[in-house]
Amino acid sequence: MSSLTIDELRKRVGQEIGVSEPFEITQDRVNLFADATEDHQWIHVDPERARSGPFGGPIAHGYLTLSLIPYLLGRTLQVEGVRMGVNYGLNRLRFPAPVPVPGTVRATFTLNDVKPIEGGSQVLVGFEVRVDGAAKPSAAGEAVYNYYT
Repeated sequence: MSSLTIDELRKRVGQEIGVSEPFEITQDRVNLFADATEDHQWIHVDPERARSGPFGGPIAHGYLTLSLIPYLLGRTLQVEGVRMGVNYGLNRLRFPAPVPVPGTVRATFTLNDVKPIEGGSQVLVGFEVRVDGAAKPSAAGEAVYNYYT
């Protein structure tokens, strides 16, 4: 894991800032996410029916994959010297490929920009979440974080 200050981040714009450890997606996790979001579509929660569906088995919710970004980034990069950081939003989010269940994903993070904001800095982090061995990412976009000093 890298620990960087905002000034150090400014020097790394345009560079990859890390790759997360692998993260296992299980049917139990998918079912819990379905319960939390009330999204019980059969392609996620009915493995038997999903085997005859378009993906050959159950797949994780796209938003489950997305929800892992703060966790995976937090174990890849720590921003030092700030009072607090908050999720501000997303840019250019796409789900190009499914995450089969069970499956293992990892995220690659790129520092796209660091901008001044009132009381701190806005950090734009590009991400790709990919199933191990997959040709296309399962989630890709840019996460926006505001860090306050």
